Order: sequence, then structure tokens, then C-alpha cells
Amino acid sequence: MAESDAPAPQDPSSSVRARFLRRRRDLAAPAETVDESLPRGVRLAGAWSWRLLVIGAVIAVAIFLIVQLRLIVIPVLIAVLLAALLVPFKDFLIRHRWPAWLAIVTTLVTLIVVVGGLFYLAIWQVTRQSHELQTQSVAAFDQFRAWLTTGPLGLTADQIDSTFQSIWTSLQQDSQVFISGALSIGSTLGHVATGALLTLFSVLFILIDGRSIWGWVVRVFPKSARSAVDGAGRAGWTTLRNFAKVQVLVASIDALGIGLGAFFLGLPLVIPIAVLVFLGSFIPIVGAVITGALAVFIALVFKGWVFALIMLGVVLLVQQIEGHVLQPLIMGTAVKVHPLAVVLAVAAGSLLAGIPGALFAVPFVAVLNVMVHYVSSGAWRDTPPVPVGAPPGAIWETVPRPLRRP
Repeated sequence: MAESDAPAPQDPSSSVRARFLRRRRDLAAPAETVDESLPRGVRLAGAWSWRLLVIGAVIAVAIFLIVQLRLIVIPVLIAVLLAALLVPFKDFLIRHRWPAWLAIVTTLVTLIVVVGGLFYLAIWQVTRQSHELQTQSVAAFDQFRAWLTTGPLGLTADQIDSTFQSIWTSLQQDSQVFISGALSIGSTLGHVATGALLTLFSVLFILIDGRSIWGWVVRVFPKSARSAVDGAGRAGWTTLRNFAKVQVLVASIDALGIGLGAFFLGLPLVIPIAVLVFLGSFIPIVGAVITGALAVFIALVFKGWVFALIMLGVVLLVQQIEGHVLQPLIMGTAVKVHPLAVVLAVAAGSLLAGIPGALFAVPFVAVLNVMVHYVSSGAWRDTPPVPVGAPPGAIWETVPRPLRRP
């Protein structure tokens, strides 16, 4: 090999300098942050987690406040539900040239007369036939007890007593949720009276100044969100009105069907049965069945097993008509909620708040579904912004305006 082709000897100082420069560049480069060192999936999961925790905390605080203020919240919710049913009637009277004050008074008087008349008829018939019902109940219980001892089961008196005691204890324990829900409206007569008056006054002011009240609520939100809140609220109000009208129709059909069944079977207390079925039908799916059990019990006490089975068949038939005809065809067109969501909402509402929770679960889910769909659709972006300013009327004015100097 030629001497000129031999590799040139490397300078040791240059290699040391190169390593020094590489080390200097590595030290000068910014260190990798913790977020950059984590996988993207972990970062997304963490971001979702803390946001969901904050949302859950807000919901928990809201539920806590509602529970603490239930003696106020429940009457107001009942008033909103009644107002959704009464406002169309008031608007109908105003469209036919009735004065506004007369239309409002007529609407309230109609509500009081109808509700009071139904309860008066029910209480009147119960008090008139209470002695007979008590006598027949004792006789039927004695017959059933005798059948348990002399029949094919051959139970002893001690076994029967212990069995009935355990059943009664279980019923007391399982009914605490419903009893607490019922007592949440008012544990004393004073609470009940206060709730009724609060409901009546709330309905009155919603009929008088509902638009101004809603305008005040909208103005609580930031200006950029007012169009979305206003549109979502109006869509939810329309859904609530449809729900109230359709639910009254469904409840009337349930009460008429079970009441006619009890009448043709010759059962007593037909009017109380129909009234209870009407009120219970406001809890979809299960309300008519639970209240219809009273008709089955009365048929068993007064007429025997055969009539009780016939009455049970009538109740189940009405429930099937409601579940397969009325709910899908009538309620489904007015309230866009899946039947599974209805069942789950009623179950969750009853567990959380007893009877009031089961009553308001379906309208709450229906209204929330429509409002969320409206906001997510972006239809509010095409609507003009809600005008800014103080709401009309002096109902929300807490500080008098200063007088203008001449």
C-alpha cells in the first residue's frame, strides 16, 4: 500500500472537543416534561377524569341543596307541572277576548274545583263505607288464617304468627324510602298546608308573570350564553306542556278502565279507586299497577278469590294497553324518551327521593333530553340574541329606583 493512502492520524484534542460540544448541546436542550413523557391515552383519561369529578361534585352539591330545601323545591316543582297544564287553558281564554285577570282567576278556580271535588268524592265514599270495609277485612283475614291451618298447608298458629310478623317487619323496612319521600312533602299537617299554599301562590305568579320570571332567569347567565339558555328553556317548556297534557289523558284512560272494571264487578269504593289510579298513573309504567292493587284487595275482601282474579286481569289489561298502546303512540309522540329510560328514571327517582322522585323523574328526563339536544344542535346560533336590560315589571325589583330630579 502506498504511503499516501494511509489514514491521517486523528488529533486527540479534536475528539475531546467534539464530545464536549455534544455534551453541551445535550445539557442545553430542554428537559422532557411530565406531560410529554406520558402516553396520549393517559393524558386524555386524566383530563376527562378531573373534569368529571368536578361535574360530579357540582351535581352532588345541587342534590344536597335540593334535599335540604325539599319543603320548598317540591311545591315549586308541582306548581311548574300544574302551570304547564294550566297556561294553555289561560292562553285559550285570552285568545277568546277574556280579560287577563278573569282568565287567570277562572283557571285557578277550575283547578281548585276539579281537584277539591275529586278528593271530596273519594273521602266521602271512604268515610261512608269505612265500617263495612273494616268488618269485611277482619272476616276475610280470619277466613284466610283458618284456611292456612285447616287447608293443605297445615300450619300451626305459632308459625302463622311468626310468618306474618316477619312479613310486616320486611314491609316496614322496605317502605322507608317511599314513606320518607311522602313525608318530604310535609311531615305534619302544617307542612302540608304550607306546601299547598306555596304551590298555589307559585302557580298564580307563573300564570301572571311567567315570561318576566323566565326573562330574569335568562339574564342570570352570561350574555354569550343567553340565546342558548333561552332556546333550550323554551324547548323544554314545550316538552313539559306536551307531557302534562298527554299524561292527564293517559291517567284518565287508566282510571276509567280500572274504575269501570270495579263498577261492573259490583265493588265498593269505586270513586276512591278511580281517583287513586288517576293520581298514580302520573308515575308511568308502574303507577297504575300499584294503585290498581287496591282494587284487587277490595275485590278479594268483599267478593272472594274469583272476583279478585278478574279484577287483577282488568288491572293487567289496562297496564298492557298503557304500556303497548298509550305510551308508545300517545306519549312517545309528545315526549321523546325511550321506554327503558322511563323505567330507569322512575326507579332511580324513587330510590333517591321516594314518591316525589318517581313523580318528577320522567318529566325531568324528558325536559333535560330536549334541552341538551337543542344546545348540542347549535340551532340557537341562528336566533337573535336575548335583549339586555332589566326585566319588565316590578316583581324582581328589590331596590327602588332613584327619583329623577327635575
